[in-house]
Amino acid sequence: MIQTKEKLDKKDILKLFTSKPKSEHCVGLEYERLPISAKTFCAIEYSSVCEFLREFAKEENWDYITDDYNIIGLKQEHDTITLEPGSQIELSIKPEKTLFDLEKKLKILNQKMNPILDKMGITLLEYGVSPLSTHKNINLIPKRRYHIMAKYLWGILSDVMMRETAGIQGCFDFENEEDAVRKFKIANKLSPFITAMYANSPIRGGVETGYKSFRALSWLNTDNDRCGFACNLDDNFSFEKYIDKVIQSPVIFINKNNQIHDIKGKISFEEYMQNGFNELEADIDDFLLHANLYFPEVRLRNFIEIRNHDCNKNPLSLLAIYKGILYNEKSITEIEELFKLFTDKDFNELRYNVPKNGLMCNIKGYYTGDIAKEILKIAEQGLIDAKTNEEKFLEPIKELTFNNLCPADIIIKNWNGLWDKNLSKLISYLNN
Repeated sequence: MIQTKEKLDKKDILKLFTSKPKSEHCVGLEYERLPISAKTFCAIEYSSVCEFLREFAKEENWDYITDDYNIIGLKQEHDTITLEPGSQIELSIKPEKTLFDLEKKLKILNQKMNPILDKMGITLLEYGVSPLSTHKNINLIPKRRYHIMAKYLWGILSDVMMRETAGIQGCFDFENEEDAVRKFKIANKLSPFITAMYANSPIRGGVETGYKSFRALSWLNTDNDRCGFACNLDDNFSFEKYIDKVIQSPVIFINKNNQIHDIKGKISFEEYMQNGFNELEADIDDFLLHANLYFPEVRLRNFIEIRNHDCNKNPLSLLAIYKGILYNEKSITEIEELFKLFTDKDFNELRYNVPKNGLMCNIKGYYTGDIAKEILKIAEQGLIDAKTNEEKFLEPIKELTFNNLCPADIIIKNWNGLWDKNLSKLISYLNN
């Protein structure tokens, strides 16, 4: 008797959301940077970045990550160096218990990468958007999914998001569904405030854009079906509600046996689960791919991935804020009390105002900067309570925020002042 394969069910997907005991909670870092020419400041093309990857792999004994025989990254144990659509270079570092461990690993990787990059005349810029080259003259790398995504994503700035931008993402653990839901909701509400604190992309295409985070603006105009807040942040949120939101979004493509099937959003993943597509039937690998093509501010996996912050010189300070809050019971309770001032609508409106105004947004009569200061105080106390000395990582962002400044404010002032709109002075500043 022939047994028919059972359809993929939400119960199968729920099994993906595994938890960890508090004693094993770590912090992960994904850190994108913009490769530009040290001479012309133009974006570096894939061929040159690929040459860098080959040289690094040869010298440091890393393995290739390939797509259809094209090199798209490197891996060594749990660490990876991968390429984003416009050849942005991303370091994904194995989660560690302390920020000091991440700092050590990041320094070692940079020390190994920099001599090769310097020899090739490549600068890795810690900035949120390409300062000179725009998406019209930045080619996509030869990764099949990126070419399908570029054709599918319908937002007017989706090409900017894919080819021009660089950000920092943090990953945090949870011990059960209740803990995950609590952290997920708080992380979503924190996100627009911290996006404002780290706004670092006001100059694009060699001109001032009028926005403090052009990168954040690009995400607002990428694809509303799969970007933004993943759910209404109500008291009834759960793993199942998150799954419902993900599977209700359109399918971009399916990858079966390394063969790409371009779906073009004709069906939702839920419809695919129920009815299949042509001869294809949904399985758990299909869901994992689809969930990876869902781009909310905060993404839920078997950890919480916090996504929307401009690349900057101090990635560990950003992680320190979230760690000081999410890994401390007193801190997370204080943030919950602070955020009772605002409704879900307030947080959504703030998300749309932050790209232009940064810390000077108004949210229900309060300046974003004033709330950001309270967030920093709570995060710092959470780190002090942990007695790990990690509060030191907050110093760079405290210096800015307590003066009502984000990185973009410093850049805009100098751009229109001492730098006299000279791009080389911006690059020099960013490289110091």
